[in-house]
Amino acid sequence: MSVAKASRSPDGHLAVAISNMVVRVLREHTGRGPTKSRTHLSDELISVIVQDTLTHAERTLVANGKIDVVLSARRAFHDTMRRDLIGGIEELTGRTVIAFFSDNAI
Repeated sequence: MSVAKASRSPDGHLAVAISNMVVRVLREHTGRGPTKSRTHLSDELISVIVQDTLTHAERTLVANGKIDVVLSARRAFHDTMRRDLIGGIEELTGRTVIAFFSDNAI
């Protein structure tokens, strides 16, 4: 189960909706969503931080020194999820996404 936390702004409901959408998309594509997510909103930037995203198989690879394999696979997942994530943000905000950035830290 994921825990989405709202920012302390009037847009708290939007932040929670964005966090929930990101968790859902990650779960649909990888079989497991993050256990924590937090969305921060500003005038021209939306950032979503997710934690505890690795599957059991990915954790096994990391434990055996295969971080590069996991990071490569995660980059491929991000490329695959890109359209769904951008579409979700545009639907929730009513705005056009002009750039998408994504990365992982193991």
